[in-house]
Amino acid sequence: MKIWQVEMNLPLLADRGKNTLIEHAGIEFTEFGDDFLIARMPVDHRTRQPLGIMHGGASCVLAETVGSTAANCCVDPEKFYCVGLEINTNHIRSIREGFVYGLAKPYHLGKSTQVWSIEITNEKKQFISINRLTMMVMERK
Repeated sequence: MKIWQVEMNLPLLADRGKNTLIEHAGIEFTEFGDDFLIARMPVDHRTRQPLGIMHGGASCVLAETVGSTAANCCVDPEKFYCVGLEINTNHIRSIREGFVYGLAKPYHLGKSTQVWSIEITNEKKQFISINRLTMMVMERK
């Protein structure tokens, strides 16, 4: 079932993140399908903590980025926009270098809230973290 209310276009999604934390962290949208969106983020000096592993907050940044972008693509942008209410992250495995990938899929797409699953994996498809993001759907005035 196709969930998007806007035309999905990777260059347009990239433009949405210009001059924001998304660009600073090196997050890139890489793929989408009828009911999912994927973005990747490098594990480097921008996303590591002092012990040399990816910062747990960086997982949240990737999860919130891919989940909130997907959420906003599921509403009519002339009438609505979505903002984060809550994010829950369980860290499974650490990573020191390479890329991590965030796969966002919806659990619930309601009129006032959305709930998203974001699985973050390494290049071997091993879990780095699992995330649940709750979004509020707001009416434009």
